[in-house]
Amino acid sequence: MTAVTAVTDHTDHADHTGDDSPEDGTSDHGMSGHDTSDPGGASDQGSSENGRPEAARSETDSPVSVTKAQPEGKAGTETEAKAGTETEAEDTERAQEAAFDAPRGGTHTRVKDDAGHPRVKTDDGGTPAESETAWDDGLIARRVSETAPGQETHAPSLVLETKTAVQAPPLPLAYDAPLRSRLDALRELVGSSRTRLDSRTLAEASRVLDEATARRKLSGEHTVVAIAGATGSGKSQLFNALAGVAISETGVRRPTTAAPIACSWSDGAATLIDRLGIPGRLRRRPLQSPEAEAQLRGLVLVDLPDHDSAAVQHREQVDRILALVDAVIWVVDPEKYADAMLHERYLRPMAGHGEVTFVVLNQVDRLPGEAADQVLDDLRRLLDEDGIALGEYGEPGATVMALSALTGDGIGELRESLGQFLAERGAAARRISADLDAAAARLRPVYSTGRRTGLSEEARDEFADRLADAVGATAAGQAAERAWRRNANRACGTPWLRLWRWVQDRGDSTTGRLSVRAPADEEATARQRVEQAVRTVADRAARGLPAPWAQAVREAAVRGAQGLSEALDEMATRATTPVGRPPRPGWWPAAVLAQVSMTILQIIGGLWLLGQIIGFMAPNLGVPVLLMLAGIIGGPAVEWGSRMAARGPAKRYGLEAERRLREAAAGCGRARVLDPVAAELLRYREVREQYGRVTGASAPVG
Repeated sequence: MTAVTAVTDHTDHADHTGDDSPEDGTSDHGMSGHDTSDPGGASDQGSSENGRPEAARSETDSPVSVTKAQPEGKAGTETEAKAGTETEAEDTERAQEAAFDAPRGGTHTRVKDDAGHPRVKTDDGGTPAESETAWDDGLIARRVSETAPGQETHAPSLVLETKTAVQAPPLPLAYDAPLRSRLDALRELVGSSRTRLDSRTLAEASRVLDEATARRKLSGEHTVVAIAGATGSGKSQLFNALAGVAISETGVRRPTTAAPIACSWSDGAATLIDRLGIPGRLRRRPLQSPEAEAQLRGLVLVDLPDHDSAAVQHREQVDRILALVDAVIWVVDPEKYADAMLHERYLRPMAGHGEVTFVVLNQVDRLPGEAADQVLDDLRRLLDEDGIALGEYGEPGATVMALSALTGDGIGELRESLGQFLAERGAAARRISADLDAAAARLRPVYSTGRRTGLSEEARDEFADRLADAVGATAAGQAAERAWRRNANRACGTPWLRLWRWVQDRGDSTTGRLSVRAPADEEATARQRVEQAVRTVADRAARGLPAPWAQAVREAAVRGAQGLSEALDEMATRATTPVGRPPRPGWWPAAVLAQVSMTILQIIGGLWLLGQIIGFMAPNLGVPVLLMLAGIIGGPAVEWGSRMAARGPAKRYGLEAERRLREAAAGCGRARVLDPVAAELLRYREVREQYGRVTGASAPVG
């Protein structure tokens, strides 16, 4: 595509003294070059149809050189004048066609009017020539003023030299491996945290990821630098001084700059400016000089509205563009350099962006003597209190300097600093890294508290004990121990004592007996114990966790507690149901045989005495009495010995029954409560490790 960069009008400018500003507060002033013949140093300006000065130069797809034609005066021949007029008409038409070829909003059709001049027909049937904004598209091509018929016209000789250059698109931005790793970790962190954190908490991290992805696709050979500051600080004046041409309007009216204006020192930055949302009519090119172009090659400078403007839309534009640029030049003046709004709203929150920050104290020409150094030192002190690292003694940090955009003092130093800054081509990556650090700092309260987290073995054992108490594991063990003893007594006790206990048990009535505690009360108490156990273990597991993850742990415990009491009752019933008689030790048959022998001795002794009484046997009281006494004394002795011997096995049997019930209760609680809680804790540890990779820490944080 052939683009037109400049048409210089060599006519006398005595009739173009108007300097009306646009209604939006911005200026389309621009210069295509300096006229060395002008003693005031002012450049020639073309005039548009509505009397407003046009832009000096805008960014186009290919560079076009501009050649000035010297006026030939009245000595030219008629043939040469005619040829010059034809050449002028052809060049002007090419300039207008190039202007029409520039991307514009809406549908345009190029037509020609009755005089043969090109026009653009719009969607509504009109032509741009009918509106005063038809040529206000940010291009440098200027329309030749039309004169009325019969009026003497001294048309200047206009020469446009067009060049069609095919340039390769700029290489996209490339991040180094550590930054890519951190961005990948942040992406995983955001993805794994969406179910635990609300969208507002993750909004800043998501924005950083989106901006990092968008910036990576754009040119890595350009650096977008914004000039920001308060009302009257001299932003636009500094902008014009760096560009070498009056691009942005300056004046005492406030606010002067109402919309951001972009100036690019080299081609290929259109997509970067598109990302900022700056329209084509507000895009400029600086005064071209080999030295300036080589020094600031790749720079895209953006003049922002006042950050303290009374217009809300101005402040919104400042905040929006500051989040997208690669670096910022903060312009302060001796009166507002300590403004609380500047420090609290912008500098302090962006303290981590020191490596991509310039702080310029402007208007030092107004300070007498050493006052400029004193103000600059105080400015450095305020920046240090804001937490901004200062780039002094070779250390990375913000660049702080003093200058005067009006007198030009310090502009060369700023150009040199910007040139070194641009040559590194690392501003975009450093900006993304700083944004990443800021997002990680905001997320720190939801990922790390600096305290020990997790569920200790002591807490797990206490939870199992509480569940065991709720199902009555201790009572069940004691009952099993009593059952074992009772079985031993029945097997090794005397027949007469067992007969007497049997008769006594059958004779006792159970009418009127009330249990100490009703079954319903026991069930309610057990349920309360289970709920208390769940709350306790949930609180211990959530201790030291950030609030969202602590809430997730408690919710997991509550979900697991639903139906836990019923599951424990069913488990206890299965665990305490006797499968058969308790196991008998090896000495039980001997004890039973001894007890049977004692009983037989008693029977023999009794029958012997009975036979002597009825005269069936000879009188001999000694032997039968001894046999009866041996049986009577030996039976209880065997029973007592068996009872003493049964204590150990009975206790072990009861403890075994209690252990089985405790293990069953602990297994039920672990499956329903502890495992879900442990899963939440594991998920938190994983995201905490990811957060450690985001921050660049070698070890997990917190």
